[in-house]
Amino acid sequence: MPRILVDLLQTTGTKGGIEVYANELYSAIGALDTGHEWVGLASAELAAAGADWFPGELVNSGISGENRLAWARGELFSVDAAARRIGADLIHCPAMLGPWRSRTPMVLSIHDLLYFTNPELMRDKRLTAAVKWMERRAAASAAEILTISEVSAAAIRTHLGRQSVVIPLAPRSAVSIDQGDHTRRDDLFIAIGQRSPYKDFETVVRAWADLPMQNRPTLVVTGSHGDDPLKPIVAELGLGESVQLREWVSTEELRTLFGTATALIDSTIASGYSLPAVEAMAGGLPLIMADTPVFREVTGDAALYFAAGTPGSLAQSVEQLRSDPALASSLAARGRTRVADLSWPDIAERTVAVFDDVLAARAG
Repeated sequence: MPRILVDLLQTTGTKGGIEVYANELYSAIGALDTGHEWVGLASAELAAAGADWFPGELVNSGISGENRLAWARGELFSVDAAARRIGADLIHCPAMLGPWRSRTPMVLSIHDLLYFTNPELMRDKRLTAAVKWMERRAAASAAEILTISEVSAAAIRTHLGRQSVVIPLAPRSAVSIDQGDHTRRDDLFIAIGQRSPYKDFETVVRAWADLPMQNRPTLVVTGSHGDDPLKPIVAELGLGESVQLREWVSTEELRTLFGTATALIDSTIASGYSLPAVEAMAGGLPLIMADTPVFREVTGDAALYFAAGTPGSLAQSVEQLRSDPALASSLAARGRTRVADLSWPDIAERTVAVFDDVLAARAG
């Protein structure tokens, strides 16, 4: 029985979409009859919290995924050492980084290459050179690379000189909604994500100041962690209760927001995908998206687009959607159709097929 080590050093409960990817993928893999043994190399935080979604044993690495230096060292040196220690036949690194030199065949998942394509948008620019070096080394060590969009695949070819297998992400079943349980409002807009600069939530908040005060809808922005950098902007603009800043919300709260909101706004300037948009489409929630190549790829004709980084353009899109219920209904219908064929069981099967190809090549 092939033994596969899964690098979970990044999983701490605070990493957003990358953690969703690992959680959903391995939960779906656990439902398959793969004939493989799965061992997770866990961060200290994950080992303490446990992971009922993982289909095998968790090994506590003792490494904090919240300590950047410790995490980086762990990726470079500890993952391959752990694989050799347990006799693994394959390593999967689902969070973009991995061993700088792997003596065990490795499959690497790369979601985006923002440190290459948009370094000016990264939170700590001092890390740019180090992260680029680590991503280059991990890619060079990988037997195969997985990614989530054609835009990311193109970046991988350009900056890393590697081909990749594109497997788009699917909505989580846990946030799927029955519209009959909710009444959709015409005055509630939501935006979701951690406060990284490339998410550009400032544009969303400033767009709210451009909307007429007497009929201004409510904006809920979830996903903050610690001090929220949007608070002083909300105060500066005098937006008061019309803009609500929240931390990570529970799955039930997210389902309620998806079921009652007028639309989801994604203002991200650069990314490899938009999982919130995919989940919104599955729930029949209209989209207002920054006009970027990856969002055109992911959401197609199921979104209303605004000029990225332009509050006035976003404000116009918000008013257009509110004044045109037929447009909102059309976008919702197109979104449901667009994501109908995406599922985590399919993603799991396609991912395991890549693992099996690498294992077969090694055996051959």
